[in-house]
Amino acid sequence: MRWRAPVLEADYPVDRDLYLNGRGLLLVPSFFCRGNPVALQNPDLAPVLVYPARHASESAPPVAAAPRSLGKLVGHTRSAVLGSIGGGCTTSELARRVGVSAASASQHAGVLREAGLVLTLRHGSAVLHTLTPLGAALLRGGHEVPVSRRRSTAAPM
Repeated sequence: MRWRAPVLEADYPVDRDLYLNGRGLLLVPSFFCRGNPVALQNPDLAPVLVYPARHASESAPPVAAAPRSLGKLVGHTRSAVLGSIGGGCTTSELARRVGVSAASASQHAGVLREAGLVLTLRHGSAVLHTLTPLGAALLRGGHEVPVSRRRSTAAPM
């Protein structure tokens, strides 16, 4: 899925537009959904987009450690927060990864979100932070991660 304001684009089996008309959209990760997302629509309820959840056999895209110069620019804690978000995490996971309070992690994630480096999805009290393409590019120093540096989760033969 890709966010191109004000449109959420998803690879879908057919060309289709779904207009929310202020109803919101419920995003539901599903372990059993493979390949393409599925849209569920009831005119009386908010539309639902069920999308594939990452499986244990799939690795998160590689995220490089934040360059030292990034810490000098935005502060070492904020740089650590950006680098620790990885493939996505909740505020409490982020706080544990960085070693700060949940309130501090939330504040840093908010500043990074306002800068367009982090995307935060909320559902009730649950919050999930993920990197935007700009945030990931900033961590890489604007360069793609070389294939030789990418991690593999495949078991050795």
